[in-house]
Amino acid sequence: MKINSASLDALRVGFKTTFQAGLGTAASQQSRVAMKVTSSSRSEKYGWLANIPGIREWIGDRLVQNLSEYDYEIKNRSFEETVGVDRDDMDDDTLGTYGPLFQMLGENVGNFPDTLVWPLLKAGFNTNCYDGQFFFDTDHPVIQADGTTASVANTDGGAGTPWYLLCTKRALKPIIYQERKAFDFVSKDKPTDDNVFNQKKFLYGVDGRANAGYGLWQLGWGSKQPLTAANYEIARAAIASFKADYGQPLGLVPDLLVVPPSLEGAGKAIVSSQLVNGGETNKWAGTAELLMVPWLA
Repeated sequence: MKINSASLDALRVGFKTTFQAGLGTAASQQSRVAMKVTSSSRSEKYGWLANIPGIREWIGDRLVQNLSEYDYEIKNRSFEETVGVDRDDMDDDTLGTYGPLFQMLGENVGNFPDTLVWPLLKAGFNTNCYDGQFFFDTDHPVIQADGTTASVANTDGGAGTPWYLLCTKRALKPIIYQERKAFDFVSKDKPTDDNVFNQKKFLYGVDGRANAGYGLWQLGWGSKQPLTAANYEIARAAIASFKADYGQPLGLVPDLLVVPPSLEGAGKAIVSSQLVNGGETNKWAGTAELLMVPWLA
């Protein structure tokens, strides 16, 4: 292939088209548990997560919520992936092998939020959320109706493979995916560029800025106990009983059971099977959707 401005422009368009095709085939799952927040600076603060007491009867002055009680911040990070195309491959017109590579680049971008969201959920047993406690913990501080503070759990511990029961149909979700700059397809492919002149490499890639953090801990229950109907019942009852500060019920109904591949069968037995124990009606069938997440393996 003769290398000139026209051929390089055509090549760039072809690579980007293949990239877009891969982007469209990405099987991302993170949007089921994460809300997307558009960021406008290096970081965003989410201290307001603590202020969900609900509507109250207006008696006397308004009760102004304290937005500075917690200082939970998600800092954006920069990410990139770059592909180098050898000039000799262009000269010899042997670029067919690069098609799958650029398609995979598109898939990687489409799945990128999953690489942040699911590991964060998995790390919830030992990573702090907005109230300074682990996201899945036994002592989240909640102010009671009488003004005292009590410890509330959204985990029952254990030492096995973790599974998660989540409430995902509210305005807030358990995880926050924060995007500062969407991934762009960029190139450095002029014959006079240093990378071409010195290394014989035409460079194509993507870059973006984002990060993930925790939303409301009340929207999730994490467990390392065996995934059984009895433990599922404990998790479901706990989430439905969660209250905001000052005793205001949150009215949460868990709807998504998230499991790694190794627990898919156990999850199906609890929320998908109509019959259990040789013909007995399964009272938990259909009470939550099962989501098997390969990223949690």
